[in-house]
Amino acid sequence: MSDRPGPRDEQLDQLTNSSAGPATAIDFSGPGHVDPEELPLYAMQFLSGERTSAIAGHLRLCAVCSAELAQIQGDLAAYAFTTELESPTPAARQRFLAQVAQEKRVVPVPQPVPQAPEEDSAQPALAAFGRGNSLLDPVEVERPKRSIGLAIFGGIGWAIAAGLALVAFTLHKDSAFMRGNLQARASEIQRLTVEAASSHQLMDALTDPKAVRVALTASPQPKPVPIGGVTYNPDKGTLVFLASNLDPLQMYKTYELWVIPADGSAPIPAGTFHPDDQGNASVIMPDLPKGIAAKAFGVTVEDDGGAQTPTLPIVMAGAIG
Repeated sequence: MSDRPGPRDEQLDQLTNSSAGPATAIDFSGPGHVDPEELPLYAMQFLSGERTSAIAGHLRLCAVCSAELAQIQGDLAAYAFTTELESPTPAARQRFLAQVAQEKRVVPVPQPVPQAPEEDSAQPALAAFGRGNSLLDPVEVERPKRSIGLAIFGGIGWAIAAGLALVAFTLHKDSAFMRGNLQARASEIQRLTVEAASSHQLMDALTDPKAVRVALTASPQPKPVPIGGVTYNPDKGTLVFLASNLDPLQMYKTYELWVIPADGSAPIPAGTFHPDDQGNASVIMPDLPKGIAAKAFGVTVEDDGGAQTPTLPIVMAGAIG
């Protein structure tokens, strides 16, 4: 076997034994290497068949060009992952299929021959092609990370929006419940206020020093005798009547209380009432005109619903004074 170095060994010696240093670039544009602008076109199969065959033959002998081609193929693969795919238009798809049908050729892409690392020979090779570690801009390589970050922030935004909607719904329910509770409490307070006013008016009518108190008795009858009492204030028109030992009435009949004015005018009806099972009955605060001086009070039996004039006989009566 001959010890004479081949063309490939000479190229490796030029890289490893160069004294120009890392900053000195070796000229690869000459006949010894592939044009750096053609390697990306070769990797993407954009060259003619004759030029593709010539570069493939050179790559089998040149480790530097093979390593650079491998780097370019890796960059193209990474770029493919960072590009958002879009569906082609029907016209573009038809043109592409027609072009494929016309070509029908397969361009072999030789596998790069790995080169054993010797000292710092890789750095001059990359420098010779006048670029850094990648054909891609570093910012473009980081695009998937930014996309993931935007997706994460988008998901967080939706979660925050859903949380705010839930909080708004809860606050709306609580507000509606509180409004209903306040309305119920307001109605209860109004009812209690009305009851308190009625109770105050009743106590005032019973304890007013100007009110007269008259005891009513019935005509001589077998015991027990019905009795009753009236507390009347002509200035305010207030009246309270309490009775006991009253006889039960026939169906569709009722007792009615009358105020007999002192001026001799017609008796004024003061309300109807029915006794309970023990014969007790009452008329409390009927609607009477004010300023009517009374000389007597009486009770008659009327048809259910009452009458405007008393029907004789008067079953109970009492006079003032």
